[in-house]
Amino acid sequence: MENIKKGKNKFYMGDDETAPVAGINFCLHGDKEISIDYVYVSNALRKQGIGKQLVDTVVEYAREENRKIIPICSYAEKILTESKEYADVLKSETK
Repeated sequence: MENIKKGKNKFYMGDDETAPVAGINFCLHGDKEISIDYVYVSNALRKQGIGKQLVDTVVEYAREENRKIIPICSYAEKILTESKEYADVLKSETK
């Protein structure tokens, strides 16, 4: 399996940051939050847990940077809300 690399506002797999075989895009909001905007996994890599690995990479990054995650992407939201292991980094809704 390929290594996950850090790019500009993304983590990705492949040789080219502009055309990755898998990737997760995020956006920093101030110094406290990070949103996950998009998760992409090429057809050749699907069903191998790559998407979850990418989400976990952003979770690790958020923990290191003491940020809360806002999951805009539906896939990331599903991963982050289905397990209590992510409760420490998941931004709770305030209405």
